[in-house]
Amino acid sequence: MNTLKKISSVLLVFFALNAFGQLSPISADKKDRLNMYVKKSGPYIGIQRGKYTVMELGVERQWKRIQLSTARTHGIHLGFNYNFGRNVLGYDIGYWVKPTRVGLTYGLNLVMRTDFDRTKVGFVPVIGYQFSLLHLQTGYHFLAPSNKGFNMETNSYFVSLRVVLINNRKTEVKKGNKKLFQDRNN
Repeated sequence: MNTLKKISSVLLVFFALNAFGQLSPISADKKDRLNMYVKKSGPYIGIQRGKYTVMELGVERQWKRIQLSTARTHGIHLGFNYNFGRNVLGYDIGYWVKPTRVGLTYGLNLVMRTDFDRTKVGFVPVIGYQFSLLHLQTGYHFLAPSNKGFNMETNSYFVSLRVVLINNRKTEVKKGNKKLFQDRNN
């Protein structure tokens, strides 16, 4: 009986300390953490390979929040591409996210393709890998069916390699809502 009281006392203290540990004010420390934000933008040039070879030109903007454990990057881009051999012009607007420091990028593009007689629109889910200035992506064009029943001579499956030339960078370091450091490289 005595050992049962000792075990129950130890368990009671253990659960009380565990419950107290769950209620400790950790969120108060979060607002005092240092946060670093980086915003970058610039033009890109790329090549897209699938059934056809397509040149890409455009502009991209990236946002990154850097923390000790993670660094999530978001990017948007607006560009056009042209297939010289088949005379097909395309416009792309898209968004991608890189949820970890070393992981893959996941995105979605809205596209329009035209051969100057007919036009198709659609969307493209993409997956890729971004390292420094290079962004390698692959995806599939889901183009809306046309009422004329024509086949657009454009890539369905593709691999794209882009080089983003960063010419505008802004860095901020904040502690809570207070800016500690701001650097602008234009």
